[in-house]
Amino acid sequence: MMAWLIRLIKGVVIALGFILPGVSGGVLAAILGIYERMLSFLAHIRRNFKADFFYFLPVGIGGILGIGLLSRPLEFLLAHYQVIVLWGFAGAIIGSLPALWVESQSRHKRDRIDFAWLIGTFIVSLVVLYALPYIFGTLPANFGTFILAGILIALGVLVPGLSPSNLLLILGLYTPMLTGFKSFDLLHVFLPIVIGGVLAMLLFAKGMEHLLETQHSRVFHFILGIVAASTLLILVPNAKVADSISYTGANAMTFILAVIFAALGLLLGIWMSHLEETYK
Repeated sequence: MMAWLIRLIKGVVIALGFILPGVSGGVLAAILGIYERMLSFLAHIRRNFKADFFYFLPVGIGGILGIGLLSRPLEFLLAHYQVIVLWGFAGAIIGSLPALWVESQSRHKRDRIDFAWLIGTFIVSLVVLYALPYIFGTLPANFGTFILAGILIALGVLVPGLSPSNLLLILGLYTPMLTGFKSFDLLHVFLPIVIGGVLAMLLFAKGMEHLLETQHSRVFHFILGIVAASTLLILVPNAKVADSISYTGANAMTFILAVIFAALGLLLGIWMSHLEETYK
């Protein structure tokens, strides 16, 4: 029972990676010592299915509880202190980048192709993610787009260091998702996100395991490019995105607090990276 409760608590903690911009569920899973077993389970789901299913059942329950409990205060903070909170999130992301940089060459020495992947991914991601709302318009919050949200959340679990909430903010799905989580909207929010998450994990887990084994350096330079671009866009207003940061009404105190929280977020990101390195 105690082991079951501990895994439940781990699920609550990993839920932070689902809803906090700058926090990766994969990183938290690695810190808590369950990432490798989780990836192996998802990549080879028929192998030891019963044992792994019951092992991760409390983790899943804890994740749902964590999402429901944490969404309400987070929605309040974003509604009333958006600039300060988003700068704090950006600081946390930046704090995790050095660890990703080190991890990107942990198996192979960095080469010119890696730099090309990094720079190319950063530029393309920056342009595409900013222009996306202008090309396709704001994504409506509906069953289909929440399936997309579930896919992005699953990728944030499968790929340590990738924060899905960054992308959800840019796509305009973040606040509607939090609202649905807060009210425990099982049919219109939880269900499509679960569908998207399960589909992504079943489809991509084996591929991610293979890529990390064979193209580890390229994958992490790709992740670095996306993370850097999406972090920058969190702090840049975009008139086409409802969740975009707005500096309207911000004063000197707002920016002072934003810098302070960005620094605190930076320290948090560095600390979390050290924890992952210690426990992975």
